[in-house]
Amino acid sequence: MPPTDSFWGGKRVLLTGHTGFKGSWLSLWMASLGARVTGVSLPPATEPNLYHLAHVDKTLDSYYCDIRVEKALVPIVRTVLPEIVVHLAAQPLVRASYRVPIETLATNIMGTTHLLESLRAIDSVRVVVIVTTDKVYKNPGPSNPYTEDDALGGHDPYSASKAACEIVTDCYRASFLKDRAVAVATARAGNVIGGGDWAADRLIPDAIRAWSSGHTLHVRRPNAVRPWQHVLEPLSGYMSLVEKLWDNQSLAGAYNFGPPAHETATVREVLELARAAYGHGEVAYGNGSEGTYEAESLILKVEKARTLLGVEPKWPLATAVERTMQWYDGQAGGQSGRILCEADLTAYRAVD
Repeated sequence: MPPTDSFWGGKRVLLTGHTGFKGSWLSLWMASLGARVTGVSLPPATEPNLYHLAHVDKTLDSYYCDIRVEKALVPIVRTVLPEIVVHLAAQPLVRASYRVPIETLATNIMGTTHLLESLRAIDSVRVVVIVTTDKVYKNPGPSNPYTEDDALGGHDPYSASKAACEIVTDCYRASFLKDRAVAVATARAGNVIGGGDWAADRLIPDAIRAWSSGHTLHVRRPNAVRPWQHVLEPLSGYMSLVEKLWDNQSLAGAYNFGPPAHETATVREVLELARAAYGHGEVAYGNGSEGTYEAESLILKVEKARTLLGVEPKWPLATAVERTMQWYDGQAGGQSGRILCEADLTAYRAVD
């Protein structure tokens, strides 16, 4: 079942990373269902950004806080007394993690640890979802799709930090939170696209920046395979996971969220769909040898989320890309970011 106001109405939710791309979308969605959302995050990292364009600040209580500083985070958690916690705050970029490895490790590992430790001091919390990434899996080369039981690892600092988050979360679940009837899960989502992302070193934002300014987009690894999905797909999965955990703590654990394995696609395939939807744009494809190491193929198995949570993707890749490019085109033409987001949410909810 899709997320419903009958569940979310009036729930106290602590959402970290609410000023980011996924966090802004999730804030709007939960608020539209009547949740009482409190956001904890650093200020938006880009300009422009979805948080300001969609006036997300009007939908929640917002705290600017560095989760690496435990003494700054704990008082907020004790004030909010959340029933539900969704943790998105992170240094989220692979290439950036090579430039700032210590910041990446401190934010993603110790920031998560500080959040989990803060929850030990309150009795209100009932469900915790820690969002990691599809890149938590040890990836030595071409392999079968990854299941939630496959080995964790990380070649780059970002992947390593998120794999460590999984271990830390499992520790806190087993050592401190399970006996207090707090259901704790991790969510490993594939590559997300959608309107309002302006982060560096992401495929669609890079394409928008290049094509809107008349420049050629340079692509390092056109044959890299990823589990692409519209941002509303994993967000729907996270919310469905929360709803299921609320009534059934035994479902706690790790979950993959992404398209079916046979619907993964290469970077080139995604860009050709994007260029067709955008109407123009030049691309220069590299041979895959440029830059720092990145896994060539990453595919997830998502049967667990489908079977236990009832999560089914709604938008195929072509629709996800088309809706994404329409969002950017509308925003560039002067349409409100909030209205564009609400239109996508309405269209997504309308799919049976």
